[in-house]
Amino acid sequence: MTVHRLSRTDARRLAVRAQLLDADRPDGMFDVVRRLTLLQNDPTSAVARSADLVLWSRLGSAYPPTQLRDALDEQTLLELRGFVRPPEDLALYRAEMAEWPGRPPLRDWQEGLRDWVEANNGCRRDILARLRSDGPLATRELPDTCVVPWRSSGWTNDRNLTKMIDFLVQRGEVAAAGRRGTDRLWDLAERIYPDEVVPYEEALRIRAERRLRALGIARARATQSPGEPDDVRTVGEPAVVEGVRGQWRVDPELLDRPFTGRAALLSPLDRLVFDRKRMAELFEYDYQLEMYKPAAARRWGYWAMPILYGDRLVGKLDATADRAAGVFRVDAIHQDVPFTRAMTAEVRREIEDLAYWLGLPLALTT
Repeated sequence: MTVHRLSRTDARRLAVRAQLLDADRPDGMFDVVRRLTLLQNDPTSAVARSADLVLWSRLGSAYPPTQLRDALDEQTLLELRGFVRPPEDLALYRAEMAEWPGRPPLRDWQEGLRDWVEANNGCRRDILARLRSDGPLATRELPDTCVVPWRSSGWTNDRNLTKMIDFLVQRGEVAAAGRRGTDRLWDLAERIYPDEVVPYEEALRIRAERRLRALGIARARATQSPGEPDDVRTVGEPAVVEGVRGQWRVDPELLDRPFTGRAALLSPLDRLVFDRKRMAELFEYDYQLEMYKPAAARRWGYWAMPILYGDRLVGKLDATADRAAGVFRVDAIHQDVPFTRAMTAEVRREIEDLAYWLGLPLALTT
């Protein structure tokens, strides 16, 4: 099999094009979700919720955030373990759910999860019975009859319902069913998920193929990440990137296409930058999400948005949608490289469009 030899520029353009961030914008929200395969539905909204920012960065201000809420409520898009996915993809996860917490041999932590659910099987049955009779329901409307509390050194300590629902989602017994106000609703998965089940190994292969198509270029093996993997196993074709050690996998159908870039402001959870190691290797970009750092220790800001220009990540935007003050406040535009006059103008247009989309007047403090 041919090993594709790519420059870093080639690799970056492949990644940008696959993530729908070049000048050829996609057709609409459903097109974006299907081609990216997922949106991370993180609730942090210093500027806007991450899923909405991902859609805005691809579609522009013509995208209304209510469209995603409506799609989830109407189940034309589904949420699985914090990710918004097209409903037809759920068939690719059902076999894995049926084998929760994983295929033998189990690791110690997997055995611990299994044992905790088994010890609280009465609570599991109570939740399923309540949903069967009255669902969909919010977490606070479900019974906590656990006899063994959940123990954690983190924020989930004693949050029995939160953990039990999480595990029931992983087992394919419970599914997200939209929202009522700010409350996420849950229902029996059998009422929401399609009946089709793709066999385990075939499903893993198809998911890896779809992931590679969405990423453009990825490692065959990568550090395990919570939620969605960053690697693609053996799908695609091998490639090497000039100046980067090791082999990559690429989707050959995305190679050798013309590239025209543009400016874009990205969510810190955007898939183009979410795999920080891949981001550093291909884009040579220094970035960390600093929302968990003390204010004095931050270099770029609480929710600093990476700035894409063409095939390069060129800076960070430190900005906040200050609803209380009624403004979109820009505190800093950090330039990793000196901005040309054209770059400055295009980035400024994106900032103005973001403020317009948020429905807030722009307040520049920098």
